[in-house]
Amino acid sequence: MPTEQRVMSRQKIGGGATSARVVPPSQEAADPAPKSRRRLVLLVVAVVVLAAAGAAAWFLLGRGGGEEASAPEPTVEAGEVAQVEAISINLADGHYLRLGLGLQLTADAHDPDPSRALDLAIAQYSGRTVAEVSDPATRDALKTELAQRLAEAYEGEVIDVYLTNYVTQ
Repeated sequence: MPTEQRVMSRQKIGGGATSARVVPPSQEAADPAPKSRRRLVLLVVAVVVLAAAGAAAWFLLGRGGGEEASAPEPTVEAGEVAQVEAISINLADGHYLRLGLGLQLTADAHDPDPSRALDLAIAQYSGRTVAEVSDPATRDALKTELAQRLAEAYEGEVIDVYLTNYVTQ
């Protein structure tokens, strides 16, 4: 089979200059268009990656230097500690917990009514097992939760709670 060769020119017909090149038929289909498409795709992918990285940095690292750092919460001046008389609380399986509390008040707090503190403590500890109230980690978690409830009940006048009597039977 004879090989056919075609002459292709980069200039328009009648353009004047006669620079021509000979292209074999096997390379005729290879057009520069796929290279330009590949470059365009790479350029679009690079722009998308840079935009995603910029958005991620903006969301994760903050919204820029224009915002001020959050102000620290004002510290509350501690006042006196109000003693709450110890009570016996029923636990599960016929056991008891003898619980005494000390309420750390703010400096501007007035004489709090201890009945709210006792009511919250009874609700917090009643029906628990001896193992639960004896475990140090659980005891600390229960105390922290009680302190939060007391702060809400006394509208910020109680800032902490101390366990002054803690005996299980």
